[in-house]
Amino acid sequence: MDNLFKLIKWLAAKFTRDQIWEIISALINVLNDRYDDIKPRNDFLDKHPNYRKFKIDPLEPLEYSKIVEKEPQLNYITLLNEYEAKHGKTLKPVKIRYKDNQVPQTIRCSHCDAPAKFLYYNDGKKRSQILCKVCQNTFTPGKRHTRKPKYLCPYCHKTLFLWKDQDDVSIYKCANRNCFHRKRELQKLNEKEKELRKTNPEHFKINYQYRDYHYKIGELTTVSPEAKPRVDLNKIHNDLYTFCLVLTFHISYAVTARKTAHLLRNVFGIKISHQTVLNYVESAAYYLHKFNHKYKGDVGNYVAGDETYIKQDGIWHYVWLMICSSTRKIVGYNYSDNRGVKPAIAVMLNVLQTAAREQKIIFITDGNPSYQAATHYINKQQNLLKIDLKKVIGLKNMDEESETYRHFKQIIERLNRTFKYHTQYQNGFGCTNGAISKLVCFVTYYNFIRPHSSLNYKTPMELDQLIGIDLIQDKWKKVISMAA
Repeated sequence: MDNLFKLIKWLAAKFTRDQIWEIISALINVLNDRYDDIKPRNDFLDKHPNYRKFKIDPLEPLEYSKIVEKEPQLNYITLLNEYEAKHGKTLKPVKIRYKDNQVPQTIRCSHCDAPAKFLYYNDGKKRSQILCKVCQNTFTPGKRHTRKPKYLCPYCHKTLFLWKDQDDVSIYKCANRNCFHRKRELQKLNEKEKELRKTNPEHFKINYQYRDYHYKIGELTTVSPEAKPRVDLNKIHNDLYTFCLVLTFHISYAVTARKTAHLLRNVFGIKISHQTVLNYVESAAYYLHKFNHKYKGDVGNYVAGDETYIKQDGIWHYVWLMICSSTRKIVGYNYSDNRGVKPAIAVMLNVLQTAAREQKIIFITDGNPSYQAATHYINKQQNLLKIDLKKVIGLKNMDEESETYRHFKQIIERLNRTFKYHTQYQNGFGCTNGAISKLVCFVTYYNFIRPHSSLNYKTPMELDQLIGIDLIQDKWKKVISMAA
C-alpha cells in the first residue's frame, strides 16, 4: 500500500485534474479488456505459470511403420522340415479330445499359414486366442490382429491413442503414467499448481501429445494482393514519375496517404487525393509481389522469424516476417488474422522455396508453439528440406539455447521496429488488401532500395539494374518497370 500511495502522490503532482480523469478512464478500459495490447498483470497466472499453458512438445513421435521391423514371412512347410531335421521325427498335428474345441478348418495361422490341424485354442472357454504348434506364435482371428498403432511416444515408446479428431488436426496422447515426459512435467508444477490439479487436472498439460495436421501443401500459401488492381499502370491519369513519387513518400519515408497527397499538391503542384495514393500502392503491390519472390535469391543457413501486430478494422492482425541473418534480406512474409499453425507453416514454406537442395536451415523464433508445430509438419513431409528450430524465450537468457541464439532474435526484433515505423502513423487498415499491399511494398523497399548500416550501407539485395541510380523515385521507377 505504501508504493500505491507513492504512485498516487506522484500522479497528483505530475498531472492536472482533467488529465487524471483521462487516466482513470483509460484504466477502466484496461480493466474491461477493451485494449488488445494492454492487459493487467494476472496474479493467478503469476502463481500458476503452467496453468492452461499451450505448448508443442519438441520431440516428434515415433512412427510405428518405420521403427518396427517387418516380421519375416514364415512358411509352415519350411518349419516342419527344420523340426524333422533337428529332432529326427515329424511334428504331429494337435490331438483334440472334444470336437467342440476343434479350430475351424477355414482358419490358418496368420504367421506361418499352418492349417487348422496344427492350431488349438490357447485361452480355454473364451476361444479368442489361438496358438500355432508349428511356429509357437499366438494370434486372434479377425481384423483386430491386423490393426497396428500409428505413433509411439518418443519417451516411453508406448502407443499413442487418438485423443481428439478434428477437421484440421488429430491429437494423439500418451496414456502411460510412468512415462518420463509425464514425470518431468509433474516435477515442474509448484505446490499451488499441484493443489489445483487435484480438483482440475485438465487445466495442466502433463502427458505427451502430438498434433497431426491434415493440411495439404497446395493450400499452404502466403497471402498475395488481389488479382486485379484498381488502377491499371497503362491507364493512370498521371505519369509514372508521379506514381513513383507516391511510393517514395508513402512507402520509403512512411508518410501517411493524406500527407502524401498534401505534399504532392502543395510542393510539386500535383493534384491527387489520398484515395489515389492508396490505389497506387495496391496497384504497385500487385506487380511487386511476384517481383519479390523472383529476385529473392538464396536463403542463408540461419533465418530469424517473428510476428508483429497491425490493426485492420479495429482488430489486431499479424504480419509474419522471416529475415536471413547473413544478408539481412526478408526471405519470407505473410499476413493473417491469427497466430495459428497454418500461417506459420505457410511462411516457413515460403522461405524454403528458394533454398538450395540438401541445405540445412535453422529457424530462430520466440516461444510461439505454432512454429514448433509447423516444424513437425514440414519435417514429416516427403520431398521437403528437413529444418531445425531454435527458440529464444523471454527477455533474459533462462536456458542455454536462448543464450546461444539471442543475437538472431535481436535481428528480427529490429526488423519489426522498422516495419512498425512505416505503419505507426496509420490508424489501422480498412481492408485486407490494403494491409497486404503495404506489406508487399515495404518488403520491396527493404530488400532492394533501402541501404542497411550493417551492410556498409548497401541494400540486402543488390540489383545490377539499380547501380548508378541515386534518386529513390528513380529506383522505384526502375523496379516497377522490371516488375510490370
